[in-house]
Amino acid sequence: MPTDLTAIPPARVLIVDDEPQIRRFLDISLRAQGYRVLQAGTGEEGLALLAGQGAELVVLDIGLPDRDGHEVLREIRQWSNVPVIMLTVRAGETEKVAALNAGANDYV
Repeated sequence: MPTDLTAIPPARVLIVDDEPQIRRFLDISLRAQGYRVLQAGTGEEGLALLAGQGAELVVLDIGLPDRDGHEVLREIRQWSNVPVIMLTVRAGETEKVAALNAGANDYV
């Protein structure tokens, strides 16, 4: 029996970044590929959106105004296995290893 792929709802991606320009760029790019996008400008807002609406992927900035992204990631990992991609301008190897050890699935 054939499956109607149009009946599958688009995946939700949660972007947690304090820079509106980055959120907007990712929003436009992801929506163009058919994803639904949720946006948060702080760690607290991101955690609330993830808990309330869920997501199939989280793109998480390390440098947030209210909480460190590593801290947000550790909290997510206490109750969710959602894939998380850490997004940051920090390029240090130590930073990357720390993010991956904290449970990030990738680091960009």
